Amino acid sequence: MFTKYRLLGLTMVMAIVTVIAIAACSPAEPQVVEVTREVQVEVEKEVEKPVEVVKEVEKVVTEQVEVTRVVEVMAPEGPKDPVIFGDLNWSSALLQNRIAQYIVEKGYGYPTDVKFGATLPLFQGLKNGDTDVTMEIWLPNQDEAWNEAREEGAVLSVGQSLGKDWQSAFVIPAYLQEQYPDLDSVDDLKDQQYKDLFTTAESGDKARLVSCIIGWACETVNAAQISGYGLDDHVHIVNPGDGAALNADLYGAYEREEPWLGYQWGTNDPALKLDLVRLEEPSYSDECWFTTKACAYEDATILIAVNPDLPGRAPDVVEMLRHWDFNINIYKAVVRWQGDNPDANVNATALWWLNNNADIWGGWVTDEAAEGIQAALSAGEEADGWPTE
Repeated sequence: MFTKYRLLGLTMVMAIVTVIAIAACSPAEPQVVEVTREVQVEVEKEVEKPVEVVKEVEKVVTEQVEVTRVVEVMAPEGPKDPVIFGDLNWSSALLQNRIAQYIVEKGYGYPTDVKFGATLPLFQGLKNGDTDVTMEIWLPNQDEAWNEAREEGAVLSVGQSLGKDWQSAFVIPAYLQEQYPDLDSVDDLKDQQYKDLFTTAESGDKARLVSCIIGWACETVNAAQISGYGLDDHVHIVNPGDGAALNADLYGAYEREEPWLGYQWGTNDPALKLDLVRLEEPSYSDECWFTTKACAYEDATILIAVNPDLPGRAPDVVEMLRHWDFNINIYKAVVRWQGDNPDANVNATALWWLNNNADIWGGWVTDEAAEGIQAALSAGEEADGWPTE
């Protein structure tokens, strides 16, 4: 049998190209920015470009080449271009954007703006240069699109945000599992007595499963998992229009202690606040995931990604993002505070967090930037690029 998960309240060898971009905040004060970019390359002679390539080291690794280059990038003169954030439509991503926008504006003097949307269109926007930064790229959800874009050189990862996280389309309230202890596996949804727990007028004789938000990568993944498990004749999929609708559906059922079946992930608000159980699924494997998807999600790796043009025009911002460490434990504290302050919107939450966590964000920024951020906070300023809510 598989392992049951209880949640309480809260490839191949790739070539590595490391580019060190040297940019000056002023001509007299250069700043070093390290940007890591993974690409597959063949052994070939590099062509030296004027000014750009300072030195080059080649090392043969199996049949690939590890090339280290030091690239000099002159700091842009004149007004700084805006840094555009992809405003993904879920809570943790919105909060990270607001915090990052404040730091970029008040600490580094760049205007900021956002483009709101779902996962797939905003990822395309990052590749096209319509946006500059995405604070949460979820893998393996976006594996296929991410790997293709990385190989094309259309995106760069500058580090991780949040860290590792779980997700599943087969989550039920713990009180339901306590009532029906034998309901512990996705295969049990084929059993009529358990399937009947989740039927509604909308779902007919099938179990209603509240799945992924429309436009998110997991919408396609979850549907493939249901087919892979042979549940097409047993499960009726409902895809909410946004994260708020998904959460409201679960909160409503939980308050009434009704049966509920659906999609959640570890850093989503209900998963941090409610007592939930994941139904058992076959363990993740690459072979399964890239064929039938009849297995559990691998724990997600959440990346910060930028458009490849950003290091050249905002190297100090990229350096700050490389030090970013807004992990799950930090986010849990934010969710608890929001629970005690339900009227606080994401902008107010960002200001609260920045005002009370200088010891954390201070480690991501330069001393000069920290002074500017602290001065703006003391003056009660908001970020100009924050959307009006």
